[in-house]
Amino acid sequence: MLSFVVDRGDLRRCAFLDLHAPVLEMGQVRLRVERFAFTANNVTYATLGEAMSYWQFFPVSDGWGRIPVWGYGEVAASRHADIAAGQRFYGYLPMSTHVVVTPGAVSPQGFADATPCRAPLPAIYNRYVRCAPDADRRSEDRHALLRPLLATSFLLADYLADQGFFGARAVVVSSASSKTALGTAMLLSAGGACQVIGLTSPGRVGFLETLGCYHRVIPYDRVDQLPGDRPAIFVDFASRPELRRAVHEQLGDRLVYSSFVGATHAPSAGRAGADAGLPGPAPVLFFAPTQIDRRAQEWGLAALMERLGAEVRRLSDSMSSWLRVVESSGREAVERVYREVLEGRSRSDEGHILAL
Repeated sequence: MLSFVVDRGDLRRCAFLDLHAPVLEMGQVRLRVERFAFTANNVTYATLGEAMSYWQFFPVSDGWGRIPVWGYGEVAASRHADIAAGQRFYGYLPMSTHVVVTPGAVSPQGFADATPCRAPLPAIYNRYVRCAPDADRRSEDRHALLRPLLATSFLLADYLADQGFFGARAVVVSSASSKTALGTAMLLSAGGACQVIGLTSPGRVGFLETLGCYHRVIPYDRVDQLPGDRPAIFVDFASRPELRRAVHEQLGDRLVYSSFVGATHAPSAGRAGADAGLPGPAPVLFFAPTQIDRRAQEWGLAALMERLGAEVRRLSDSMSSWLRVVESSGREAVERVYREVLEGRSRSDEGHILAL
């Protein structure tokens, strides 16, 4: 079982390991990992791997970690009475050729993995959705790329709106070209309650301006252009300590709420003590599964999933006009894409589908 692994203490170090493929026990299923999406969201899983237990989903020994990804698996072998070889599922997978799962609560829609190490982890990550054998590949690829990201966009925009935007009249978004940030900006701009301002690298300003989902786009080196006449929220997808400090200092007492959602600039993210003495409100982690649980209790799970699915499809359709899906396979391609995304060199108008 070939797996791509990273050093949990230094994400710049990676390797390919031929891990032992366990013998299937009764009730278990071996999935062949067909293909998976890789985005900045997966870098966030790695960056927060220790803090948020992402390494626990597909554990590896000796300091290595397997980054969770979203993709498609085909049943290669089954010792479960309700799941047959050849069936296909979409869900949380490792960057590997195969993975063993323990299906529980099997239904026509799919199953939940009951592997013991995953029991304490958020339930949303343990769901596997049954796929049609003749599904459209392009549609599936776009789904794998965008659904996890845009679901977070929906939940974040919903949370901010439910809080009355903490009284803010502007929302400042870092890593504004990331797809989760773009989805959030599209939802917030459509709502019209706040001005939405994107922060990005100078080379991506023009691209973002053509999309029209931000009221203003400001390069990172011009944080001093942030508005000084209104209360604001900072939503940080980049988690660059020096940028976070610059935004907090520029907005000062006009900053009413600060949240970090991802860590797209992983090498500089999460340095110990980086936020010491930070002006304004302390940054708070937005964790999408928490908002899912809250809304599921308030709206009912079926109503939540229906509404979330509709918004994700709408946002995905809007992005399809400019998003190019790039498919690659093999060790060299997987490592190349990983490094490009880790180092912030991937193109905003591309999405990567990979396979080992």
